[in-house]
Amino acid sequence: MPFPEDTQLLHRLKGGDLTAFDALYLKYYALLCTNAYFFLRNEQEAKDLVQSLFLDLWDKQLYRNFHDDIKGYLFRAVKNRCINQLERQRIRIKREKGFTAIALQDQEVAPIDEADKDYWQLHSALREMPSRKRAAIRMVYWQDKKYQDAADTMRISINSLKTHLRTGLRILRGELKSKIN
Repeated sequence: MPFPEDTQLLHRLKGGDLTAFDALYLKYYALLCTNAYFFLRNEQEAKDLVQSLFLDLWDKQLYRNFHDDIKGYLFRAVKNRCINQLERQRIRIKREKGFTAIALQDQEVAPIDEADKDYWQLHSALREMPSRKRAAIRMVYWQDKKYQDAADTMRISINSLKTHLRTGLRILRGELKSKIN
């Protein structure tokens, strides 16, 4: 089945033609998934990312800002979203490593090297912290919850959560600085 030209699709899309959006989706979905897979190396994540792009394209009417180069925009958007997702994964992994000692709260194991010593200092500082601040830090930095989700779980406003995080991190920095010196 031959696909219409991008300019025709764009014109129809700006006119509110849903079939033009379907044609755009069918024309580029497989190519964009392949492109996303190149970055993510996970087929399901690649499909989800491309699906999310098309949902945003329709829901936010991003196509209204297009002039001619739909294909270029789509490929650039997939690349940027992949890079952002990989960065979020890298940060999540870094956080998980940083909080490994907290998960081992009940185990009493002597630190082996400097890194383990740092983890146990972090664990100790978190244990001494007030419970609301500790809960906020755990939800946002360890469980990777969004601010609003963490605030809802704690039954507080998002601004209160941010205050708990800010003061909790300040306490952690102070505790760790004093224990290192």
